[in-house]
Amino acid sequence: MTTDPTAPRLLTIAVLTFRRPRDLDAVLPLLVEQARGVRALGVEARVLVVDNDASGTGRDRVEAAALAATAPGDDAGPVTVDYVVEATPGIASARNRALDECAGSDLLVFIDDDERPSEPWLAALLALQAETGAAAVVGPVRSEYEVEPEPFIVEGRFFVRRRLPTGTAVEVAATNNLLLDLAEVRRQGLSFDVALGQLGGEDTLFTRSLVAAGGTILWCAEAVVTDVVPAHRVTRRWVVRRAYSSGNGWGLTSVMLSAGGPARLATRLRLTARGAVRVAGGVARLVLGTVVRSLGQRARGVRTIARGAGMVAGAWGAGYREYGRVDG
Repeated sequence: MTTDPTAPRLLTIAVLTFRRPRDLDAVLPLLVEQARGVRALGVEARVLVVDNDASGTGRDRVEAAALAATAPGDDAGPVTVDYVVEATPGIASARNRALDECAGSDLLVFIDDDERPSEPWLAALLALQAETGAAAVVGPVRSEYEVEPEPFIVEGRFFVRRRLPTGTAVEVAATNNLLLDLAEVRRQGLSFDVALGQLGGEDTLFTRSLVAAGGTILWCAEAVVTDVVPAHRVTRRWVVRRAYSSGNGWGLTSVMLSAGGPARLATRLRLTARGAVRVAGGVARLVLGTVVRSLGQRARGVRTIARGAGMVAGAWGAGYREYGRVDG
């Protein structure tokens, strides 16, 4: 990390991957260009790929990108592209490996391998963090699809994400478009909970813990990334399960953040009540949609039921294995 106030701030752009060579081919050149673009802001950036495949299947793709990023004759200057394998399965372990690899960095930004940054993405995140000193800055994610979603998914708004004005403080954030001030992360001693590594919710717990300890997370509307949604995720089964997982992660992390004893029981009961209200409201919406023949009402009712049911399950410690996989 830098100690000379006149020296560039050091940034690591971390992308996690697991057997997605085509995505690496697409995103790494874009990240290299982003790294070059922020030198004018007094930031020296490198790209770090953390491969969660123990056999290291992404190595060749990353080494090719690293070679291209340091090719002589490029007036924009070389960019370092590093590659490490994190053999322990689970997204939390991979994110923790990224943190471990950032000992010399002041800032860390996470982006997923199936996302594509917009032109102002990184500069916008960095500018807002430098202006405010926020512990973290999060940007919006919009979706593009390999295949067009069916009307149920569109009307249910399953891929509609929040949109907020720049500078809005938020209490929770995903880590698929998140800039972290590592000084604050180190001060708090934060890491991603490996118990949630294949359940999901590790980013929810991390960012909620950051805020609970006094850190500020700000929204940056200009820092857009595009999520390329594969065909197997554009199904009713997948989106309903994802809605359940979202509620489940909130329930699990709320209990984990609560104090023990009576306070924890009170948290469980409160979550159960909130989840039950969601389920009841979703059922009412589903029935109404059936009666008036509104696909939107039915789809949003199903989504609300799934989230509520996930919240109730999480309140009592029942996790959902979102990131389970077969390593065959």
